[in-house]
Amino acid sequence: MTDRQEVLPQRISARIKDVGGVPVSRALPVKERRQIGAWCFLDHAGPAVFKGDDGMKVGPHPHIGLQTFTWMLEGEVLHRDSLGSEQIIRPGQVNLMTAGRGITHTEDSAGRNARLHAAQLWIALPPADSTIAPRFDHYPDLPVWHHDQVSFTLLTGEYGDHRSPVLHFSPLIGMDLLAQQATQTTLDTRPDFEYGFFVLEGQLTYRGEVYTANELVYVGEGLSSVTLTLMKGSRLLLLGGTPVQERIMMWWNFVGYDVQTLQQAVSDWNNGDIRFGTVENAPREPLPAPSYPASRL
Repeated sequence: MTDRQEVLPQRISARIKDVGGVPVSRALPVKERRQIGAWCFLDHAGPAVFKGDDGMKVGPHPHIGLQTFTWMLEGEVLHRDSLGSEQIIRPGQVNLMTAGRGITHTEDSAGRNARLHAAQLWIALPPADSTIAPRFDHYPDLPVWHHDQVSFTLLTGEYGDHRSPVLHFSPLIGMDLLAQQATQTTLDTRPDFEYGFFVLEGQLTYRGEVYTANELVYVGEGLSSVTLTLMKGSRLLLLGGTPVQERIMMWWNFVGYDVQTLQQAVSDWNNGDIRFGTVENAPREPLPAPSYPASRL
């Protein structure tokens, strides 16, 4: 839940991590902010340029209790999973994997484009939906419109008269904003949502404060609108949703609402339980799950 006593807006600088050989900037979860609505994970990969056989190479790994949400900006990535799905994602498209009770997948750079730029997010499934059957969906066409010299792409949820086709299980919104020119724009917001803006490229000014690439500004809830100033070429992710009342717990690639669920997932994965399935003809060995630490019990 949002602490209404905290001073807003809140600035969060992403931490650098390595994912499949690619340096990424991780903005959620961090000590300062664990989630925004049901959005509980945000990695910004690239922009990166690869040489030779370099690129993203993420071996078989599992998920439970979440949706993985990939928004592609540049390059191509091949998704393969234990349902038999095999899908290349290209710029302007979303891949959505609903893990539910368990799924396994791999991610690899694809195509001839030596560049990669993407945002990978997780959405925590509500408790009632956390153990549903896994599924995979690919969305090549999303709502796009232009206003105030900004190109808007609605990734999920609703905004005004626009509706995204992307499957979701809790009230939330995701939107990409790309400034064609230096501009100022005002967005309508829902007072029952909490919101954050992540700078993918360029520069954002909000309430007199400047935010640059790989910074997240959390603006809280109770707002009916926000006014943003963008320099030319700036690109943002807007994330919003109703504050989650339950405590979302995460360990490795697993999301749940109690320790037992996470411990069981670790044990099942490391012991080859059939709940996760297998990715056929995967070129690399499955990644082992680290044990849930006693210090967190």
